[in-house]
Amino acid sequence: MNRDFDLIIIGAGPGGYELAAEAAAEGRKVVLFERDLPGGTCLNRGCIPTKALCRSAEVAVLTREASRFGIDTPTSTVNFPAVMARKDSIVDGLRQGVMTLLKDVTVVQGEARFVNAETVECDGVTFTAPTIVVATGSRPALLPIPGSEYTVTSNDMLSLQELPGSLVIIGGGVIGMEFASIFAAFGTKVTVIENCKEILPNFDAEIAKRLRMSLKRSGIEIITDAAVTEVGADGNVNYTSKNKQKSIKADLVLMSTGRVPVVPEGLIEAGATLSRRAIAVDPGTYEIIWEEGKAPTTAKVYAVGDVNGLCMLAHAATAQALSILGKKRNQAVVPGAVFTMPEAAMVGLTEQSAIESGHNIKVLRSTFAANGKATAMGETTGMVKLIVDSDTDSLLGAHVVGPHAADLVQEAAVLIANRLPHSALTTTIHIHPSVSEVLPAAR
Repeated sequence: MNRDFDLIIIGAGPGGYELAAEAAAEGRKVVLFERDLPGGTCLNRGCIPTKALCRSAEVAVLTREASRFGIDTPTSTVNFPAVMARKDSIVDGLRQGVMTLLKDVTVVQGEARFVNAETVECDGVTFTAPTIVVATGSRPALLPIPGSEYTVTSNDMLSLQELPGSLVIIGGGVIGMEFASIFAAFGTKVTVIENCKEILPNFDAEIAKRLRMSLKRSGIEIITDAAVTEVGADGNVNYTSKNKQKSIKADLVLMSTGRVPVVPEGLIEAGATLSRRAIAVDPGTYEIIWEEGKAPTTAKVYAVGDVNGLCMLAHAATAQALSILGKKRNQAVVPGAVFTMPEAAMVGLTEQSAIESGHNIKVLRSTFAANGKATAMGETTGMVKLIVDSDTDSLLGAHVVGPHAADLVQEAAVLIANRLPHSALTTTIHIHPSVSEVLPAAR
């Protein structure tokens, strides 16, 4: 049995389901395959559930510190099962919203595989279309070390039934630092072990250092420039630091060392090529690169989102997917954030990358301690760092650690994406009092 469509999409994450909904709204006949749950990793085991936990963590901290604001409260405790139930309820509600968006899409619950370069099969039924999009995302990666089976992944963390007394996190990237911040706020003793010299290796080094120092003040132990060598069944973690063998024991060990693309079965056999375990694509069109002589002749096949390895962010997946419909976004400028306490966010070039790119730069800074709204909120930790081209006044990069960092960076992203000068920021009136005033205040 064979079924023909205008568009086949494999994977119902942000790239897949938004593309499906947009294409169906244009009148195209779309089939969307999902082997797990609609919404993909982002909705079910990533962005959304962790943000729900972040909010509970913020409330926990705010409740404990209520007396700073003149509010006397009885002693509060974290009801961890209730926290997790709230997270599940939020995810369930948004998942239903995704299915509403897909009302005009044929959604197939099952795992699709490639029969050949232009034919997809699921449960004995074959499907063809002139356009096929692979949006199968990624899964947590594990270090190839003894005892890795004794660790848990970010997926497992979102299914915990009990709050651990102590937690060791292997990896100081975005996922690791968010979980560190969340569970420390809930009262867990948290230790982070990071292989690089600084946490958040992709962030501006000065911002990452500021965040690390802030998290340390909140009780999180952070060990950088250290390599984990083994994990024991009893939760003992062995690592090397400064040429010395050390160990630490915890109730739970989270391995947060990146993610690996999930490539659909049959695609590589059909002739698709890989680049660092991801599907190799043309970076301008996201069309899959095939082995010589194996490219499909009756279909165009694309790979978007985590599976192509270009930018493992949900909003990047959506932008890549929509570009296939001609709905272009400026994908040279992709902001990112880590929702720790405080938040950190970035867009554009870091100070180091700007220098390496040959720009003559000036670095402008401001602090939240001098901002009236931040002071009133009791959130004065953090800073803004702007990277400006001294010759052209172009804003090259913006980096923030502090309250509402993700929202603040978005304003800078608009300037950078549209090649507006830094003066466009300083000559625009900002609401007073607001935390947004830290941006034009940078000197």
